[in-house]
Amino acid sequence: MIHDWLVPDWPAPSRIRAFVTTRAGGVSEGDYASMNLGLSSGDDPGRVRRNREILREVLPDEPRWLAQMHGVDVADADAAEEGIRPRADASVARTAGRVCAVLTADCMPLLLCDAGGGGVAVAHAGWRGLAAGVVENTVRSLGAKETLAWMGPAIGPKAFEVGPEVREAFLQQDAAAGAAFASHRPGKYMADLYLLARQRLAKAGVTRVYGGGFCTYTENERFFSYRRRKESGRMGAFIWMAGEAPSGTEK
Repeated sequence: MIHDWLVPDWPAPSRIRAFVTTRAGGVSEGDYASMNLGLSSGDDPGRVRRNREILREVLPDEPRWLAQMHGVDVADADAAEEGIRPRADASVARTAGRVCAVLTADCMPLLLCDAGGGGVAVAHAGWRGLAAGVVENTVRSLGAKETLAWMGPAIGPKAFEVGPEVREAFLQQDAAAGAAFASHRPGKYMADLYLLARQRLAKAGVTRVYGGGFCTYTENERFFSYRRRKESGRMGAFIWMAGEAPSGTEK
């Protein structure tokens, strides 16, 4: 494992494996240096493919990539064919070795697992997806009796300036979401994606939530950020199960 990549610090079952890449460990150059995994980011495709080859060396299987739409659809990674990208912003797997994956560069990668070790999921959770219900859909699709969540690197609350329409999209559904928006300047607010995700997770019955506290925008050397620079690479978040399923769970 590349030493700078992030491994979740959460009490997941031992068979749950997960990590999020950073900018370190790849071959891309310039604004895309170095571990850019986004084929549609504007980087040299050959370098991105080499980065994905490096990534593949530490995974049990080819990741089930998604055609992400900032929506709420959840793909079944167990049924997805290798090389076919479902139009979805989250995926769920219950088969050992099947790798769920999302790409991000300011939006939050949200990792989820069954506390009993019977399934895993990942969601691409930017503000649009959060407001539309991607968290709730993913938790429901995972279907665990108890779910653990880990919030990966996203743009932080001191860097994420949004307009009133973003705040209103959340307030229309939950007045408590107002706590995630701080007035910044006329017509603008600073939004806290981590708090918004925690609120959505709580409404979905998930209270064991870990991670957070990153900022892709300000941690320039460590993370890509589309808002900081549109010629930006993409990090990847990956989760899968190793070994046999515990007794009483589906394989």
